[in-house]
Amino acid sequence: MTETIIVLGSNGQIGTELVMNLRAKYGNNQVIASDIRTTDNAAINSGPFELVNVLDKDNLHQLFEKYPPTQVYLLAAILSAVGEQKPKLAWDLNMNGLINVLDLALEFKIPKVFWPSSIAVFGPHSPKENTPQFCVMDPNSVYGFSKLAGERWCEYYHAKYGLDVRSIRYPGLIGWRSEPGGGTTDYAVNIFHEALANSKYESFLSADTALPMMYMEDAIRATIELMEAPASKLTIRSSYNLGGISFTPATLSAEIKKHLPDFEISYADSDPRQAIADSWPNSIDDTFAQRDWGWKQKFDLASMTADMLENLKK
Repeated sequence: MTETIIVLGSNGQIGTELVMNLRAKYGNNQVIASDIRTTDNAAINSGPFELVNVLDKDNLHQLFEKYPPTQVYLLAAILSAVGEQKPKLAWDLNMNGLINVLDLALEFKIPKVFWPSSIAVFGPHSPKENTPQFCVMDPNSVYGFSKLAGERWCEYYHAKYGLDVRSIRYPGLIGWRSEPGGGTTDYAVNIFHEALANSKYESFLSADTALPMMYMEDAIRATIELMEAPASKLTIRSSYNLGGISFTPATLSAEIKKHLPDFEISYADSDPRQAIADSWPNSIDDTFAQRDWGWKQKFDLASMTADMLENLKK
């Protein structure tokens, strides 16, 4: 079957690289990028692009009529740090955008839908180390509880209507092809840019704040592998834990110094993002992803750091 794939929110950190990888796999014209704004990104403009607001259901309906999709990736969202500044808007976009897509997926009989969740669904009473797939989840950010509610909707649409919707709880994502999108883990992208440009960086998180992270190449591969997995193998219809690499700002800066010996890191006295980070896990157990669809991580801290610096230098 020829795939027609729509990526909603294609201009963001994940969308930019996902579109590029999907077009390499399925062909430029088979992957329709869409976002609320245009972009001059060559990867996005290498094939069809449509202006779309996921909160406008009629707008979405027209898009699905124009390009009847076999897969839809809904990436449009407001992330954690920005979400705390605009909580009602974050809830509206993160929740109603999802429900619009789920409803239209039923109407258009779309075979597969992908929607990203996050480690932000965990909260201060979730286990900190090797956080399991199933545990107490009491997120205290609007981003976190919108993602937790979204997981429940995804599982509900699968159980009640048979919709094949798939999801990953991403850790913090690190990549060099696009700018960070306003998340609590953004320090781990910014630090590389500042290390190369200025040989110094002021972290908004404390030196010992351990968080799960993942290199973008691994995250995109995980996403496509999950979407290609046989439905019969999938046992999680809320969202799969994905573990990644756990490290602190101090650990990451020490790894950068191996390549850039003059690099220095300092730490801000206080930042609202610290409270969000403190409520998140230190590490994640992704046993279900390994068992159900054979997930294996490729990049560790050393190989990720080397690859980031090499590509950003170019």
